[in-house]
Amino acid sequence: MVVDFVVPFRSSHSAEQTRTYREQDIYLPIANVARIMKGAVPANGKIAKDAKECVQECVSEFISFITSEAAEHCSNEKRKTINGEDVLFAMSSLGFDPYIEPLKIYLQTYRDALKTEKSGSYVGSSAPATDELVTSGGLDDSSFQPQDHHLSGHQIFTDTVQYTNQMTDMDQM
Repeated sequence: MVVDFVVPFRSSHSAEQTRTYREQDIYLPIANVARIMKGAVPANGKIAKDAKECVQECVSEFISFITSEAAEHCSNEKRKTINGEDVLFAMSSLGFDPYIEPLKIYLQTYRDALKTEKSGSYVGSSAPATDELVTSGGLDDSSFQPQDHHLSGHQIFTDTVQYTNQMTDMDQM
């Protein structure tokens, strides 16, 4: 289904203007959303089409919300490129503080994997794709250390959140 959306925006050189976007231009691909959702339900579980579409709209809006705040932060600092720290700043300023620490860990792990990949020091037949970062196979009370398991960025983030929650729970005891 193709629906045109009219989105107001402010350019740095003029007053508020509008742009028309097609649905597929502003939403994440439904197949990607469905794949992530499928990982959160039991193997025999099913997800209704309207649930996928609802989550597709929500995550797309969330990304736009965070990106808009990060872009404003960059603009205030006279920069044009949004980086990871800008996203973290935006999330913090919008009240998503519980996600900041896991995202800092994920961002550092991602950057370390990029350095390893670029330096060519990866041992094996080929370097993993940047979204196939390495992470811990389990969580214990030792520090969060990457292992030789290649997992998706989503799985690394999930493991990092679980680890951070576990550490928070231990601190509260």
